[in-house]
Amino acid sequence: MTRHSPLLPRGFTLAELAVVLVIAAFLIGGLAIPLSGQLELRSRQETRATLDTVREALLGFAAVHGRLPCPASATSNGIESPDGGGACSNPYDGFLPAATLGVGPVDGAGFALDSWGNRLRYAVATAQSGAFTTSGGLQANWPDVFAQSGKLRLCSAGPASGSGATANCPAGSTALARDAVAVVLSLGRDATANGTDQTENQDSPGNPVFVSHDPAPAGSPGGEFDDLVLWISPGVLGSRLLAAGRLP
Repeated sequence: MTRHSPLLPRGFTLAELAVVLVIAAFLIGGLAIPLSGQLELRSRQETRATLDTVREALLGFAAVHGRLPCPASATSNGIESPDGGGACSNPYDGFLPAATLGVGPVDGAGFALDSWGNRLRYAVATAQSGAFTTSGGLQANWPDVFAQSGKLRLCSAGPASGSGATANCPAGSTALARDAVAVVLSLGRDATANGTDQTENQDSPGNPVFVSHDPAPAGSPGGEFDDLVLWISPGVLGSRLLAAGRLP
């Protein structure tokens, strides 16, 4: 009769395999959350890099043309609306004119995308009948145009639910910028308006107020927030135009 040596390896029993699978499941589950967080962080870093490139493209456009481009409309395929500038068709609720600026990445319709594949938004000041986007408008109104109303406002929080559009930051929030001339906006991973803060960034064609702050989870006072917002101040634009010889 053949005997098995106690030193020879033996296979796992079903019970042992079950224990191994349970341990592996716990380990994989524990790694999933950090990995998801790392991917989200990388997407935000890539989108911020895209926004920085867009800022330089906007300032470069202004240095060449003496004005800022208008936002693209939903049907203009990434071209500013109207093409050639003037009184913009969508000054506060348009899209980045990627085709006009020559920036990417873009989707099949010519609109610039963030790292989540959502279209970048763009707003521009309407002071003095669109002087910032009209050929010769800044030069004709210099330097008064930089002191006029009709520019964009950045706040640390949106208004209370149901209070509607406002031209000023609501009580309890901080004015991050009171006279921005351009805003570029990524709607983040979800691309939806969850809470008052995100709603403020995409609520009305006639509302020049935007919200910017660190990401906030669901249940926060202003609701879930993951928008990324970049703005250009009149001083930055003015200095670039002066350096390019576009202003007196």
